[in-house]
Amino acid sequence: MGSLAWEVIGVIDTEGERAEWTFSADPGVVRTARAAVRRQLRTWDLDSVGDTAALLVSELVTNSLRHATGPIGVRLVRPAGLSKVLLVEVSDTLPVPPRERPARPDDESGRGLQLVASSSRRWGTRPDGAGKTVWFELALPG
Repeated sequence: MGSLAWEVIGVIDTEGERAEWTFSADPGVVRTARAAVRRQLRTWDLDSVGDTAALLVSELVTNSLRHATGPIGVRLVRPAGLSKVLLVEVSDTLPVPPRERPARPDDESGRGLQLVASSSRRWGTRPDGAGKTVWFELALPG
């Protein structure tokens, strides 16, 4: 990763049932977060949802960069037992929950949450300390 290493403020955990990172609020972290998610899902043998998870994380991290300040957290929770669902969370310091808005054909933004809603099993948001967490679930094959 070389020059991208400074964008990761901390790796909280990548062992066991979850993986968690904190990224600086810099545009380059979108690419870094995407790569971290893909790498972790490969480690867990969950490649089947890697592209979708990375795309949706990109959208949510981009929203955080656009609307919040401060660090951005990304967390993956691997399914345990009979669960066939991957939980993905993106946290930031803005307490205001995001809202879906209709995008006109010529709009260059405004489709991120629509993409999350249409590509995930379900999604939502919750207050998190001084900010919020936006989460989504991806159904796993099998």
